Amino acid sequence: MPMTMGYWDIHGLARAICLLLEYTDSSYKEKKYRMGDAPDYDRSQWLNENFRLGLDFPSLPYLIDGAHKITQSNIILHCIACRHNLCGETAEEKIWEDILENQIIYNCMQLKLKPEYLEVLPATLKLYSQFLGKQPWFLGDKITFVDFIAYDVLERNQVFEPKCLDTFPNLKDFVSRFEGLEKISTYMKSSHFLPRPVFTQMAVGGNK
Repeated sequence: MPMTMGYWDIHGLARAICLLLEYTDSSYKEKKYRMGDAPDYDRSQWLNENFRLGLDFPSLPYLIDGAHKITQSNIILHCIACRHNLCGETAEEKIWEDILENQIIYNCMQLKLKPEYLEVLPATLKLYSQFLGKQPWFLGDKITFVDFIAYDVLERNQVFEPKCLDTFPNLKDFVSRFEGLEKISTYMKSSHFLPRPVFTQMAVGGNK
């Protein structure tokens, strides 16, 4: 029985999850909720059923896998990654994995503050570039779930500032390397892939 991944009809926090599900050949279906237009931003599609799904802490995104009902995007990513051996292996790798995950998610959330975010973007990208160095993936030779989060936020940066990676060739190569993965490339060419919008209409700077 396929898993169910629920989220708004945007890519937002769900895209890294979908990319990981596709990469791991996981069987899943998407449940998309539509938010209404301004000024009300009607969320009734979600609110009418959020407490009927058996989620302990109802929120979006969620992943329902049989008896396992999971919320919070980072926890969902962890669960999928652990099942498919896409986590750090050594104690040191696990530490860096946690640091990177939280740093990337923090930067991702700051994207909504577009003017302020763009001011510090070069310095932020420099840190990622220095950490990646000459490695193919952020933890070394093995791809892990943090690479899926990293790709997501780097690609979003290019949406808001198309030339932001021009001075960081290793980050540009990372993005190309990720998009060149066979399963990722196939998914991005399919009708299931949702490149836009990035945020809901309620988010500052969203849908642009």
